[in-house]
Amino acid sequence: MKIICDDKIPFLRGVFEPYAEVVYLPGAAISAADVRDADALIVRTRTRCDATLLQGSSVRVIASATIGYDHIDTEWCSGHGIEWANAPGCNSGSVAQYVESALLTLSRLHGLDLGSLTLGIVGVGHVGSKVEQLARRLGMRVLLCDPPRAAAARLTVGTVSPTFSPTPAGVTPHAAEDFCSLDDLVAGSDIITLHVPLDDSTRYMFDATRLASMRRNQILINTSRGEVVDCSALRDLLARRHAAGISPSDHTPGGPGAAVLDVWENEPNIDRELLRLVDIGTPHIAGYSADGKAAGTTAAVRFVARRLEISNLSNWSVSPDSIPPATYSGYDVTRDSDALKSTPDNFEYFREHYPIRRENNDHSIVFSKGTG
Repeated sequence: MKIICDDKIPFLRGVFEPYAEVVYLPGAAISAADVRDADALIVRTRTRCDATLLQGSSVRVIASATIGYDHIDTEWCSGHGIEWANAPGCNSGSVAQYVESALLTLSRLHGLDLGSLTLGIVGVGHVGSKVEQLARRLGMRVLLCDPPRAAAARLTVGTVSPTFSPTPAGVTPHAAEDFCSLDDLVAGSDIITLHVPLDDSTRYMFDATRLASMRRNQILINTSRGEVVDCSALRDLLARRHAAGISPSDHTPGGPGAAVLDVWENEPNIDRELLRLVDIGTPHIAGYSADGKAAGTTAAVRFVARRLEISNLSNWSVSPDSIPPATYSGYDVTRDSDALKSTPDNFEYFREHYPIRRENNDHSIVFSKGTG
């Protein structure tokens, strides 16, 4: 057997070598020639798995060690007998940690009392559920929008339970009435955070019209996919608002007063002016904790092992002892933002050489209102 692996996936080297020929390549450079005689691929988001890559190959299994899967042409793969899997929830704790640090940083920068604010969460799956929990711990009111889950919850009423039954492990169950429409969420939130997959229903979910409908004292956070937001429209709106800053009393529409972006259109060739304008801008690393990476690798190895019938690895896990300690005590998102803003050409370098970050509640950064 032959397995092609992204060479930046951690904890993977040596795992499959006793059972298969394993080739490690940069994810963005994996080509049709590389995979022609491969049985399986283990990738990240930088490898586009579609007909261009896979047509005529012997690939029958694809595992992405990531929470997202928009880099996989799932319809084409399924139609050509290729099984695929992502790793849902693998980095949910890491993204929630990022959002927590972002909220505390915004509170410090703008003198916000988080306990008096409403957080609108769009997408309430593995990540959104954890963000909901942290928001409630911070004393925030929460609005939830997740049309697929709301629809499924409504279908269960009067049949099985008034609560959404097929809730994945780690996702908070909710009743249909716990959700609101996107328009109501935008109208009722002070800060909006996006945690949706990228598909036809979410692409440009926050387009120029919806962005312009936001109040000038609202803040937008995107850690999902860059194309969920019209970045050009966001740039133009922020440019008009940048000089004035955020005023908690400015409830007039005209676009968000501030934004936090971890994901961008056209990565790694991101909009430099937009990077300058956002309060926090990072190189798609919200989910990059060592714990999240270990969970993604574990899920990918198990899926490939089971599909290739390598029984010795079907329940394999990254050993906790192999995950190194954090490079820094605590996580402060401004460290990542400052690095990218100073050298935006290093977008991919920062991703590939990301310092060890651990998910440890004891290492939370807490800012006091009004402090520097």
